[in-house]
Amino acid sequence: MTSASDELSYEAARAELADVVNKLESGGGTLEEALALWERGEELAAICQSRLDGARARLDAARPAQP
Repeated sequence: MTSASDELSYEAARAELADVVNKLESGGGTLEEALALWERGEELAAICQSRLDGARARLDAARPAQP
């Protein structure tokens, strides 16, 4: 089963992650809100890393083998 987060593009996940970071840096929320933002940031960072890993694998597969 895929979640909506799994369907985010790299660009969308990165933009949302930047928003999460800005909110955390500005403070002003409760501890619970900060923890929820942190957890969402972790999810988004994992999505970004997964997209980058996938892109790297595709580039490696397209590269001719070295003799």
